[in-house]
Amino acid sequence: MDWIINDELGLTLGHVVGWAAASAMVVGGVIPYIPQYRQIKQTQDPEGFSLHVCLALLIANTLRILFWFSKRYELPLLVQSIVMNLTMFLMVHLCVKVRRNNAIMRTRERVFSGEDLNRRGSSKSRDERIGIGDGVITAPAGQIKRGTSSKHYLTDFDMKYFWQWTDFQSYLDFMLVVWAVGAAITYLMLSVEWFMETVGFFAVFTEAMLGAPQFVRNYHNKSTHGMSIHMVIMWTLGDIFKTVYFVLRSAPTQFWVCGSLQVSLDLAILLQVYIYRKNQAPRTVHRGD
Repeated sequence: MDWIINDELGLTLGHVVGWAAASAMVVGGVIPYIPQYRQIKQTQDPEGFSLHVCLALLIANTLRILFWFSKRYELPLLVQSIVMNLTMFLMVHLCVKVRRNNAIMRTRERVFSGEDLNRRGSSKSRDERIGIGDGVITAPAGQIKRGTSSKHYLTDFDMKYFWQWTDFQSYLDFMLVVWAVGAAITYLMLSVEWFMETVGFFAVFTEAMLGAPQFVRNYHNKSTHGMSIHMVIMWTLGDIFKTVYFVLRSAPTQFWVCGSLQVSLDLAILLQVYIYRKNQAPRTVHRGD
């Protein structure tokens, strides 16, 4: 009788651990971005965080969702991909909003500086109206080009400003196109095993490389200013847990191999924190990062 009770208790404990691990997989990927989100919101400075991290995760999780239709891996991993996409849109929305507000402040300072105020009385005919946010301000014609040229949209089709757009709708529209094209190709190629395996590989490989844009930005700036160290520490702990989870749950080989690569990048960024610890002042941001 005792061995029956022990077996039942063991089974129950196994279920509890399994559900706990699954829940951690779903929400664990979101938690590292909470301190970065709060830091950007408090400092109103998003420049230390690379938006290409969000791009990498959006593409990676979209590919992983498409891969699920071919190889029905565990449901918690699918749910995690959906939750991560929503989280990345929140990060993009905050960064775009803060950058727009900062641009508005800089424009107002330029337009309403003492020099411009002296010019405004000379000729009203030279004044033009500039739309800023929901309001409109009056500025000399010479200021118009500088104010309006800082706006970039997906519909401009200018690769120089790819993923550097100044409105949130452009990011959303781009991902809608990716989802539509990806879904169509997946539907047509679903029965082609090598193609779907390639999709699965690129899904986990893209996610594994999500730290690369942040690493490059830190390297160019020679500083980790504006990047949440707590976020990177949580990245590292979460990626270690995730890689071990992949191995124990016999996930496809691509998952744990790329998970190991992801942990290596996390450690490299932590090394940057140590190397650049004396260079915490803001530096010039490189547009292409």
